[in-house]
Amino acid sequence: MAKLTKTYIDKITPPASGYDLHWDEQDRGFGLRVTKDGKRAYIVQGRVNGKEARITIGAHGVFTADQAREVAREHLRSMRQGIDPRTVAKERAAETVSLRDVADAYKRDRPLKDSSKAEIERHVTTTFEAWLKKPMASITREAVTKRFNEIKNHGLRGDGPAPAQANQGFSVLRALFNYAIREYRRPDGTAIIKDNPVEVLHKKWAPIKAKTTRIPDSKVGAVWSALQQWREVAYNRDTLASIDLVMFLMLTGARIGEASALTWNRVNLDEAWWHIPDPKNRNPVWLPLSSQAVELLKSRQRVKGSDFVFTSWGKCGHIRDPRDTMNKVSEIAGLHLSPHDLRRTFTTIGIANCDIDLFKIELLTNHVPKTVTGRHYLETQQLQYLLPEAQRIADWIAAQAVAIKAEAEAVQPEAELVE
Repeated sequence: MAKLTKTYIDKITPPASGYDLHWDEQDRGFGLRVTKDGKRAYIVQGRVNGKEARITIGAHGVFTADQAREVAREHLRSMRQGIDPRTVAKERAAETVSLRDVADAYKRDRPLKDSSKAEIERHVTTTFEAWLKKPMASITREAVTKRFNEIKNHGLRGDGPAPAQANQGFSVLRALFNYAIREYRRPDGTAIIKDNPVEVLHKKWAPIKAKTTRIPDSKVGAVWSALQQWREVAYNRDTLASIDLVMFLMLTGARIGEASALTWNRVNLDEAWWHIPDPKNRNPVWLPLSSQAVELLKSRQRVKGSDFVFTSWGKCGHIRDPRDTMNKVSEIAGLHLSPHDLRRTFTTIGIANCDIDLFKIELLTNHVPKTVTGRHYLETQQLQYLLPEAQRIADWIAAQAVAIKAEAEAVQPEAELVE
């Protein structure tokens, strides 16, 4: 046993295996751990309320011997007073855990889809950029209210009101706080963070009018007819894939992400179904394909080296956003449309024009029915039995295009009528 100094420590020979402990002769309980690979770390050992406690102070080189000795003395004084420095360190770490730390832990621990993780990350790094490194416990109700109103009334960068962005962002923050309240606790089990400051927004959330945008019934035929014509003159593979994707969305009511990433191994054209293994609601489903959808997919050229149905030259290998096609569709429909509006179009056609029961439309659009009967007695995965309903919707769409064509042919040019 000797006094631990730099000179002494540097001369210590590492053990052949495991580690050796070297105790200081001056300060009892202050020591050094030396591992077989030569790593040296200062430690302190004492008793807290009769129980032995050993704490690592830090690596030799990061701490000098004198610095480590002072830390060891502080720890030993705390132990004599019945205070376990390990408990104190854990509490301090929990009290100072940042929004960044909590978001990372939340994404790690929760069974989230990549899209959900990306949404959380987007809000953490934009909506709450100024709070990213702040301790969660320091985010107050007043700060929450102020930031919420800023975004709701002025947007992220002062570019106009963004009530939906405010609601979404603070819903994410509420979830992160609930996670932190459950996860970060003192050794006695009490919560470090006891209050979720986002609760101050109760009855203050921005009212968001539900979107009802869709292709008007009177324009469905014109849109479908135009899509068929555009297919005939598509000038490259991506353009054709974009058109076909939009047509597929109209025929199936699918979510854009689930349709755009469709692969051939999840399509059976002989049995007329397609499969979504991991949809948004986590209910794997096999959906029917109308004869129009089958013919559309049969006409798709399979690209060597790609598994995707709607292939693209882009990095991800498939069409992600058929923006140009949707812009052209919007012009014909007379209003701005998004791919999700095609899902609403499919739903409305099914209910209003084809007299299909709501629960069947919910199943066809991969919404698990809300009724007890629907959830517990209906088949909600193998949905090929709904092919007649899917076919009625597709036939109605096709019939509108036929009617448009018939009207155009009936109105002949004046010169032709004279002849």
